Amino acid sequence: MQIRNIAIIAHVDHGKTTLVDKIIDQAKVLDERKERTDLLLDNNDLERERGITILSKNVSIQYKNTKINVIDTPGHADFGGEVERVLKMADGVLLLVDAFEGPMPQTRFVLGKALELGLTPIVVVNKVDKENCTPDIVHEKVFDLMFALEATEEQLDFTTIYGSAKNNWMSTDWKDQTSDIVPLLDAVLESIPESPYNEGTPQMQITSLDFSSFTGRIAIGRIFRGNLEVAKDYTLCKADGSTKKVRIKELHVFEGMGKAQVDKVRCGDICAITGIDGFEIGDTIADLENPEALPRTEIDQPTMSMLFTINNSPFFGKEGKFVTSRHLRDRLFKEMEKNLALRVDTTDSEDKFNVFGRGVLHLSVLIETMRREGYELQVGRPQVIIKEIDGKKHEPFETLVIDVPEEVASKAINLVSLRKGDLLVMEPKGDLQHLEFNIPSRGLIGLRNKILTATAGQAIVNHRFSEYGPYKGEFSDELKGAIVSSAAGKATAYALDRLQDRGRFFIDINEEIYIGQVIGENSKSEDMAVNLIKGKQLTNMRKSGTDDAMKIAPKVDFSLEECMEYIRVDEYLEVTPESLRMRKMVFKG
Repeated sequence: MQIRNIAIIAHVDHGKTTLVDKIIDQAKVLDERKERTDLLLDNNDLERERGITILSKNVSIQYKNTKINVIDTPGHADFGGEVERVLKMADGVLLLVDAFEGPMPQTRFVLGKALELGLTPIVVVNKVDKENCTPDIVHEKVFDLMFALEATEEQLDFTTIYGSAKNNWMSTDWKDQTSDIVPLLDAVLESIPESPYNEGTPQMQITSLDFSSFTGRIAIGRIFRGNLEVAKDYTLCKADGSTKKVRIKELHVFEGMGKAQVDKVRCGDICAITGIDGFEIGDTIADLENPEALPRTEIDQPTMSMLFTINNSPFFGKEGKFVTSRHLRDRLFKEMEKNLALRVDTTDSEDKFNVFGRGVLHLSVLIETMRREGYELQVGRPQVIIKEIDGKKHEPFETLVIDVPEEVASKAINLVSLRKGDLLVMEPKGDLQHLEFNIPSRGLIGLRNKILTATAGQAIVNHRFSEYGPYKGEFSDELKGAIVSSAAGKATAYALDRLQDRGRFFIDINEEIYIGQVIGENSKSEDMAVNLIKGKQLTNMRKSGTDDAMKIAPKVDFSLEECMEYIRVDEYLEVTPESLRMRKMVFKG
């Protein structure tokens, strides 16, 4: 049986996971009698809630006597480490592009990585049923992009398929609607090369990890040469050049949505191995007598860091199970094993750790996962990583793409230019204005919220890392001061009502607060300490201003990312399973 390994790559929300679902349906992998949930592959709670893919997934289908291994990848630049790793397992890629939006920043990033590895692309122009879409122009843009990324002649001679994954049809001509996605599967068999069978001693690189509470850590990867068999001894080649003897207990290959146990796996297939200890991503399983290690994947370096520390607020230990520095340390180092783009450094303090990642989203997914597992922690403001090149300060720059309605485009441009962003491209795109900027990474912290507020939520904001460039100096950003609580207890309606004109609040009536907690935003630039515990003095005089007559504005509710971007340098964000609180590191009252 022939094997084809394909990875699906695209920008965020261009329909990768939906397409994989339709491929599964087409191959009749699932029992039709079973109930369907939304997206089959986004099986982690966080993925479902946010509607994004964070971890890459493997699925396998049988079509015309060929086994097709499909790898679903994340679209966000922050999870680029995931994409880079899994592309090593593929022979070709399906590049999904939205028929209206065309190639976006992330399209460029993932496509560049795929072309570098010499993979054969098939371009799928998705969502051709959208209004005002231009499939032909998008096709030209993809060609131009490939040309700009220095694709080879063979890669430029790509197959294009048009269709709508959501409505379950694909065709070679976008005007000709079919009834299923068979044209796409046929194109995969025609265009994507078969996984070659390389004779010789076995070689397999571990590209991702899985965990089972029964069998422990599971190594997943593609066999590059030879075969692997159960109950045989092999050599594990590690990063530092050392080797160790290992024995394979069980071998699994992917079948449909699950795995099937086998005794032997041939070259070119993707498999999961149990029974091996002490491996890391990038290690090679090779022959016992003459082991040869495969070259390791170089991952782009992190661009952002955050301070993680234990929760030492007055409310510590009320909600979480894991609160000590040891818990925190073990969990962060465990994360490093499978999250390649992450780095953790210890500091001179036992309970403080510097965590480096690809961006705010990358770090926030880690924090959110930890709080759901029952951890309590505090994090500082995200900082970009400054490098010294030739004795001069250099900082990371990103390409920022904003699509906004024309009438509010000037507001977006103004906000970006305050953060030292340079406008590179400005062109109409349907009824929107398409803007491209070059902006320092630190300018992006908190910018998305400001742009969405200024454009009444109509802007589409995307960004990707481009390069390190000379430091651009400080921003002239207007800062608002914080309203800080000077007393501990329950906030009263009377006190909140009296202080409404001073700014906006982040807490509700009767909410428990402590001294030093940031409870609101001052309309002026300096910090202000207030007592929200104070109640009304009771007298026996009747008065019209009863508590019921008060009109208190609803509190401002921040998401985790918004909190991370909102806090100042002298503040911590306290994260517990149930709550998010901002507080001053040191409060003098």
